[in-house]
Amino acid sequence: MSPWLIGFLLLTAYPFFYSFYLSFTNFSMLRPPIWIGLSNYTRILTRDAVFRKSLSVTFTFVFVSVPLRLVVSLLIAMLLRRATRGMSFYRTAFYFPSLIGGSVAVAALWRNIFGRSGYINALLAVVGIQGRGWISHPDTALGTLILLNIWQFGSAMVIFLAGLKQIPSEMYESASIDGAGSFRQLIHITLPLLSPVIFFNVILGVINAFQMFTPAFVITSGGPVNSTYMYALYLYEKGFRQFQMGYASTLAWLLLVIVAVLTGINFYLSKHWVYYESGGKG
Repeated sequence: MSPWLIGFLLLTAYPFFYSFYLSFTNFSMLRPPIWIGLSNYTRILTRDAVFRKSLSVTFTFVFVSVPLRLVVSLLIAMLLRRATRGMSFYRTAFYFPSLIGGSVAVAALWRNIFGRSGYINALLAVVGIQGRGWISHPDTALGTLILLNIWQFGSAMVIFLAGLKQIPSEMYESASIDGAGSFRQLIHITLPLLSPVIFFNVILGVINAFQMFTPAFVITSGGPVNSTYMYALYLYEKGFRQFQMGYASTLAWLLLVIVAVLTGINFYLSKHWVYYESGGKG
């Protein structure tokens, strides 16, 4: 275990605790860190308007994109669980966008779709509607990133597929005999028995959405008018463009606290809606 242990201590544990120390310092990477106590935290929480803006944008992104992504991935998973010819191909095709989600190719694709001269506007022009630069307009730029996050539903879909396969088919057969239609089976069988998987996807979705960086950096660079200025992008610019590494470390630890609090709330609320095999709630 020593190679793994050494790697963990040097590459994970040491940077983790050292960043906590740096959050209490003024450190520019060009000179030794200077201890300033809680000054970074006070400045961020009381005087940093960009922090509040980036946090607002990120919360909007999380609370809109995560539920929509879960709904889409669950619906697709329910369609793909059928044992029909060519289903392996369809599952691979639907999962593929998740593999290329952070690439420059996707950024170029999204610009070609939602740019002023993109495919969306070309389709609108056919019916006589003049489009806009969806990525370059502050009212719609964040929406394009939300659509991109929803489009990359492959990982959640695969987890839902695994959960759906664990639901006994006899339960659906019994419900059909009793006269339950597809909608009632969804409400009374699928969703309750799938609730632990839904809860797992919610936790992962929230954590990943708060760390969203690459699309905002590559596609919009936080613009226009900071409408897509994600928290992770602000953290990156403070640390690696402005070289305020102590301030960036403070931002990172505040993000950890925010995600931990939301995760704790989700775990608390899960006992009211997550059902396990024993028949009880979480």
